[in-house]
Amino acid sequence: MRKQFWQGKPSRWLASIIIISVLLRIGSAIYLGNTIRELPGIFDQLSYHTLAVRVLEGHGFSFGRLWWPATAPNTPTAHWSFLYTLYLVAVYAIFGVNPLVARLIQAVSVGVLMPWLVYRIASQLWPEPTDESGWTKGQKIGVIGAGIVAVYVYFFYYAAALITESFYITVILWSFDICLRIVKGEKENNRQWVWLGVALGTAVLLRQLYLLFIPFQLAWLWWAARPKLRHLLLPLALIVLMILPWTIRNYFAFDRFVLLNTNAGYAFFWGNHPIYGTKFIPILPPEMGSYYSLIPQELLDQNLNEAALDTALLKRGIGFVVADPKRYILLSISRIPSYFIFWPSPQSSTISNISRVASFGLFLPFMLAGLIQSLRQPFASWRERLASPFALFYLFMLIYTGIHVLTWTLIRYRLPVDAVLILFAGKAIVSLLEWVEKRRRLLEPTMLQDTR
Repeated sequence: MRKQFWQGKPSRWLASIIIISVLLRIGSAIYLGNTIRELPGIFDQLSYHTLAVRVLEGHGFSFGRLWWPATAPNTPTAHWSFLYTLYLVAVYAIFGVNPLVARLIQAVSVGVLMPWLVYRIASQLWPEPTDESGWTKGQKIGVIGAGIVAVYVYFFYYAAALITESFYITVILWSFDICLRIVKGEKENNRQWVWLGVALGTAVLLRQLYLLFIPFQLAWLWWAARPKLRHLLLPLALIVLMILPWTIRNYFAFDRFVLLNTNAGYAFFWGNHPIYGTKFIPILPPEMGSYYSLIPQELLDQNLNEAALDTALLKRGIGFVVADPKRYILLSISRIPSYFIFWPSPQSSTISNISRVASFGLFLPFMLAGLIQSLRQPFASWRERLASPFALFYLFMLIYTGIHVLTWTLIRYRLPVDAVLILFAGKAIVSLLEWVEKRRRLLEPTMLQDTR
């Protein structure tokens, strides 16, 4: 008798997938090695490595020479994630300045956690009862989703890079997992709300942009779970406590209020500069000059510190929008292809083209198919639809994409959305496998008769 595809226990499949995930990420870490090189998409690792060494040597959060974005030598910086820098400082303090060790620790941890979290989330999104295979729908989708995460080229490439991406995506998935558990019936459990606060606070410390999505995430949680006010305030209080030490540090460093990082102004100014016209270019080519050269000379002549310059550039960026809103709209629309590009480009390196086509390009059809399937699910009312866990993921993809379309777009900024879309890709692939199995069953009697 022909065996079904879904053989054995889901936990064994997941364990095998995690092993593959870890091995691929270790391989990526070994490939990147113990030196810091300028490679496509991960140039920021040079900044994090340099900053961590400076902190370790007692210079604080500063650089020894003029540094991106426009930080003067030996002056305070808050442009980079404090939390991730301290991760590198801790690793270098224990093991010496060996980037490979930091890469391996990161590779192993996210190699285990990302597939596991995708599996957990899928199991909660599709909790339908087991069929004759003994697997729930969510377990099938979770195993496929975890498998995609394991082999997704972008994910194992970035997992070994000394930048925030992998940890950031992992804690976002963790926060979604906690939200689903709260809605499922653990809303009165204070511990879950504490962990939610820790997850959200960690995401913000890795990338302050996530602050813009937290109100939507908590609003959905309130709508879906209707928790007590004290439960909803608990994660907010923890986020404030996690940010507060850096706000205090920034006040003493810059003599002004800076909530966490100094990067919003630079990004909005450069991302909406008139030099683009109505056609956005993700990375400015040399013939168009450097980003630093776009900063008005009158601002540079004032010798502003990093925070003051960030504020001044934000005002200039908003001025670009107010002066020509039509251009801003067209420029924002032009960022959409750069955000969703899945085809090879002659302007990109070989590594970038392979990563793009073998990950987003390969799985995009399944992502879209699974997304359409989920949107077609029937609900008794709009209230029930908005309270559905799917609404949280739709909201995240929409808001997170919108933020980057309106500001600055790079492919790696889309990767958290990829992690969510992989859940829907898993759904589409499971549906395809079930359809194939059903067709084989229908054809089996005919095939048996033919052999007789």
